[in-house]
Amino acid sequence: MKRKKNKIKEYLFVDGYNIINYWKSLKDKSLISFEEAREELIEVLAEYHHYSGIEIIIVFDAHLVQGNNGKEYYYKGIQVVYTKESETADNYIERKLDDLGRVRKIRVATSDWLEQQIILSRGGTRISARELEIEVYNAKNRLNKKRGNKNHQNNMELGRLDKDVLNKLSKWQESTKTDID
Repeated sequence: MKRKKNKIKEYLFVDGYNIINYWKSLKDKSLISFEEAREELIEVLAEYHHYSGIEIIIVFDAHLVQGNNGKEYYYKGIQVVYTKESETADNYIERKLDDLGRVRKIRVATSDWLEQQIILSRGGTRISARELEIEVYNAKNRLNKKRGNKNHQNNMELGRLDKDVLNKLSKWQESTKTDID
């Protein structure tokens, strides 16, 4: 009987506005619409979560919004947090680092030097905005390459079918198109 390895759950906290201000594509988009830049970051990290398995928590500052009680929700497996009034993303992340303790693997994505020092002192590791962008990009490329190899393999297997089977498949495909239309 094979034993499953006890894999330590990995957490990645992302200082949302810090990342938006460092990733060129998001920074450019934020000049037109901050909402669209936020949505794109959330979507990119949700996809990254899907193929990496990392628990991702994106934190956006809302500390300057009067009367704001904060907001947390899940989107496609990742947690999205808007801080409450008088709480910065840094404050929220620091508090969560203390809550989770040092027994978990915790990384924090920010390019804020002071925040990086605090993260390190509390047992987390830091990843800069640029490093996160490269990590996400490389993971997506690996996934696309893997999909491409699978498609190539499927095409090769399809090429091994004899002509009669291929003709039947082609006729079947045409008949389903007319049924749908």
